[in-house]
This record gives sequence, structure tokens and C-alpha cells, in this order.
Amino acid sequence: MKDFPGTPGTLTGLLLRILQCLFAAGSIACMAATSNFFNFTAFCYLIASMGLQVIWSFGLAMLDAVALAKRKVLHNPVLVSLFVVGDWVTGTLSLAAASASAGIAVLYFNDLGSCKFGQECQKYQLSVALAVLGWISIAISSLIMLWLLAAG
Repeated sequence: MKDFPGTPGTLTGLLLRILQCLFAAGSIACMAATSNFFNFTAFCYLIASMGLQVIWSFGLAMLDAVALAKRKVLHNPVLVSLFVVGDWVTGTLSLAAASASAGIAVLYFNDLGSCKFGQECQKYQLSVALAVLGWISIAISSLIMLWLLAAG
């Protein structure tokens, strides 16, 4: 298998996983800082999806860190296949959650004229923005994993 930036066991791969984890954790923190998020199913789904993303990304970041420390190559076809499936599943869930939550945020800010929750609306928007940024990093990682699997 080819060795290019973003593959498992490389510094850029570790950086991608850390970014995914940080964006997802930031999205959860912003949403959890509000008192009414549980009244909206999309926001609850966002927290669940980002929670799964934190677990997945943190685990793979630790695996990348160990591989870097021991100078191991993580290009086993079975392992890469697992990474591809996991990245695509978490990526799809993250995109769906971010899109649904963005729809609710747009509904309150644009369609209804203003948000009646005050300061919480900015936290909703920030949480959605972090979820979208997290999804972008997941998408990059997913495409790299698919490319690595196809090149193998």
C-alpha cells in the first residue's frame, strides 16, 4: 500500500484524528452548555453523533500515536477496511446530524425572524459550525482511507 499524508500511522493522519475529536467535543460542549437543547430532536441527535465521533476519533488517534512511537505501518488491508467502514459510517452520521441541526438553526434565525432563546441561539450556531468543520475533517480522512484501500 502507498504511504501518503493522512494515512494511518502518519503525523498528518494523527492530526486529522485529533481535529475530528476536538471539533466533535467542541460541538458537544457548546450544545450541552444550553438549557433547552433536549427539546429538539435534531440537537439530541447531534450530541449522540458527535459523541460517537469523539470515541471513534480518539481511539484512532491513540492508535496512530502508538504506531508513530513504535514506527509501525498500519496498512494491513483488513485494518484499513475497518477504518474505511468506520469513517464512512461516522461521516454519514455526522453529516446528517449537522444538516438537521443546521436546519433547525436556520428555522429559528431566518424563517421565524429571531430566536426566542437569546444567548442560546449563538451556542446552537457555534455547535453546528463545529459539527460541520468536524465533518469536513472526517470527509478528508474517509477519502484518504478509501484511496489507500483502492491503492492497496
